[in-house]
Amino acid sequence: MKNLVIILVAIVANMSLAQSKDSLGSNKYLEDQLYIGVTYNSLYKLPEDISQNGFSNGIFFGYIKDIPINAKRDFGFALGLGYGRNTYFQDLRIEEVDGATTFEQVKSFSRNKFSLHTIEFPIEIRWRTSTPTKYKFWRIYSGVKMGYVFASNAKLKKEGTIKVRGIKEVNKFQYGLTLGAGFGTWNLNIYYGLNDIFSADAFINSTEELVRTRDLRIGLIFYIL
Repeated sequence: MKNLVIILVAIVANMSLAQSKDSLGSNKYLEDQLYIGVTYNSLYKLPEDISQNGFSNGIFFGYIKDIPINAKRDFGFALGLGYGRNTYFQDLRIEEVDGATTFEQVKSFSRNKFSLHTIEFPIEIRWRTSTPTKYKFWRIYSGVKMGYVFASNAKLKKEGTIKVRGIKEVNKFQYGLTLGAGFGTWNLNIYYGLNDIFSADAFINSTEELVRTRDLRIGLIFYIL
């Protein structure tokens, strides 16, 4: 997993260097192509009796190609490639027993979480008030973000520690709506998940209730270039 993240960082760096120096400060300037963000993650549509606890959080970064479509370059599209890590603290015990994953509520523990590592593909419609020499401006970017979960894990600390790597019931393909808005450095970022984190094979033990849940991420995004 670490090697994949390193490769992704190298790709992002090379893509950002591909921007022509001649475009900087000219009428063909580009904006907001390197980004990094942090989020607070909230799970919704949780199974009955399952709840969050602790500070669920995420971090994401990447490169997004700015594609202005008008002469003023204040409206356009963007296509990107990035990495995201999202961690969720809750009272859902995830354990692997005899090769099968079990899900059940746990009432007494010191720490419990599951995490997803994702390659992300953002697509945006962009509006802003920038100019070739104006570096602080209003922006509203909306779109969709698709992701491929390449690694997942769960960790429960109780009397001992229970770890699961590669949760088979996690949906590999995740997608949701995104909205970014703000002025200058400080920009609000929202992701609203449209599909379930877990597949139809995940259900609470001894019941027919599915573990299907979705996430809402609210945080800040910072643009470097």
